[in-house]
Amino acid sequence: MKRDFLSLADLTRTEIEEILHLAAILKRDLKAGTQPPRLAGRSLAMIFEKPSLRTRVTFEIGMTQLGGYPVYLTPTDIQLGQRESVADIARNLDRWVDLIMARTFSHATLVELARHATVPVINGLSDLLHPCQVLADCFTLLEKRGRLDGLRVAFIGDANNVANSWFNAAAHFNCQVVLACPPGYEPQETMVATARNAGATIDITHDPVVAAAGADVLYTDVWTSMGQEGETERRRSDFAAYQINGALLRRARPDAVVMHCLPAHRGEEITGDVIDGPQSIVFDQAENRLHTQKGIMVWLHEKAHRHG
Repeated sequence: MKRDFLSLADLTRTEIEEILHLAAILKRDLKAGTQPPRLAGRSLAMIFEKPSLRTRVTFEIGMTQLGGYPVYLTPTDIQLGQRESVADIARNLDRWVDLIMARTFSHATLVELARHATVPVINGLSDLLHPCQVLADCFTLLEKRGRLDGLRVAFIGDANNVANSWFNAAAHFNCQVVLACPPGYEPQETMVATARNAGATIDITHDPVVAAAGADVLYTDVWTSMGQEGETERRRSDFAAYQINGALLRRARPDAVVMHCLPAHRGEEITGDVIDGPQSIVFDQAENRLHTQKGIMVWLHEKAHRHG
């Protein structure tokens, strides 16, 4: 049976743990030089409406390492819903490829792709969610801290797609997510309510010091996401007090780790001394995008193959 990877909310905790376990095996095998080509002869279509460094490189290299063939499709190649309908694009691609990964503006575009494609569709990022990033975050925390349950994750800044996916993760794992954002930048009530109804512990505050107090993880992202460039100056002013710096880090637990999904605007949402400091695991997160996304692709393919 075909499965998609659009949101962490669509998976059970057991399924997420299966993918994380696969990622650990794939990472180990790659480091040992013994990785079998588990997707030999398979192909991945990569659709991009937005620029990308980590998502493109990690999916493209990951599929190649697994023995498969990635095909990069630029915004001008596809023009989702403009040159032809999303449904027709899905019906074409699923005749040629085994997996589709899409990085889109509208989350509805991904949902429509998945609805019409007979092969698995992966959310490489949408304006609403970034599940690939947060899966890599969870994998990294398991490596560094040995657990997710019981952790206090303080997300400092904008209630964006990464924060939304962290809400979903908190519903599966017994961790607390505390979001500190300026007034007027709170998350969508439906996102928070849905996650809380699924068991998530989520707190919203306007005080970054309150959020950081006793935190195991300090997490941030850019203040202005792709598509919001016209708001840059206003956001820079509104978010000025929401910077992860040495003073805020001292409010967290002594063994707290610092995370950022990148790209980073040093001197804005995070200072250079913190992102390059001993408590930063930012570049471990970036590396682990490769391994967890390989886990996602193998898991989806094996699910579809196992059930015909």
